[in-house]
Amino acid sequence: MRQTKQTLTRAMGAALLLGAALAAAQARAAVSVEVLDAAGQPVPNAVVYAEPAGGAPVPSKPPRQTEIEQKNKTFFPLVTVVQTGTPILFPNHDTVRHHVYSFSPAKTFELKLYSGVPGSPVVFDKPGTVVLGCNIHDQMVAYVQVVNTPYFGVTDRSGSVKLEGLGNGKYTLKAWYFKMAPNEAAVEQPLQVQGGDVKAAVKLNVKAVPL
Repeated sequence: MRQTKQTLTRAMGAALLLGAALAAAQARAAVSVEVLDAAGQPVPNAVVYAEPAGGAPVPSKPPRQTEIEQKNKTFFPLVTVVQTGTPILFPNHDTVRHHVYSFSPAKTFELKLYSGVPGSPVVFDKPGTVVLGCNIHDQMVAYVQVVNTPYFGVTDRSGSVKLEGLGNGKYTLKAWYFKMAPNEAAVEQPLQVQGGDVKAAVKLNVKAVPL
């Protein structure tokens, strides 16, 4: 009987340890990032994303459709970040027709003169920077950053953004801004997530444009 109790005790202890290990493995953290310009001022509308380092697999997360609308002859939002494979719809809420296009290598497409909502979205299937324009209204410009990770966001007025759902491990934290030079690579730095939320700061060699 005593041996049976000892065996049960050991089994229960092993089960608790295994449960704790699984819980730790499944734990998810948030990374709060502040982006500053060359003068130390906050950078709104900066894209921030975290990629698993060392060739670690990227978690599969089916991308959800998003929208970039046209209103008052302006694209909203100015900057969008999506995961590779995301469909984007381009509704036109103006009383005039628009001709949305991009010649960017990451996504070349045209939505010829139209009003209302196009019949189908455009799928952004390659990572990189996509610059949007309107063939009728030259002042209309917007940017889409396509990334190979589900951990991303765009900074607010205070230059801050929070990336949610990261598991423990090593990452490469990257930041990109639409005022960086054409074809300039995102600024990157190492990021370690271990056992809880993390704070990070990124400095860009640009001058921020206020919202």
